[in-house]
Amino acid sequence: MPPRTSFETYDCSIARTMAVLGEPWTALILRDLFIGVTRFDALHTHLGVSRKVLTLRLGRLVSDEIVVRRAYAQRPERFDYILTGKGWQLCDILLAISAWGDKWTMAETGPPALIRHRQCDHLTVAEIRCSHCGEPLHAADTEVTPLR
Repeated sequence: MPPRTSFETYDCSIARTMAVLGEPWTALILRDLFIGVTRFDALHTHLGVSRKVLTLRLGRLVSDEIVVRRAYAQRPERFDYILTGKGWQLCDILLAISAWGDKWTMAETGPPALIRHRQCDHLTVAEIRCSHCGEPLHAADTEVTPLR
């Protein structure tokens, strides 16, 4: 089997982001950290992922500074895995993915969870908006100007 293509050095923001987020367990680990499941054993139980895969994915998230380890016990040494600012911003992408999934993959059963905006205390769905005018931003309404 040929080696897997590495997207980490591609001159493309999507490719480099998917190099971090593209493995499905990584997104689910981030989802669990986002909802407050921060300890290795709790992540292992909640996700049903193998300990080896969980260890590898958490190690990558730590090395990419998306997550930090914070000790909560010394003997044996145990850690909480906490999202950094970089990690929280990556979770913004997960909110958008979740909104898409709720609409297009969960249409018959409805969403498995609801999102509440803490500031206004209302249920919400993620929307992407233009940073200039504030209007909803859709790919079909944009054009890309390559810089290189």
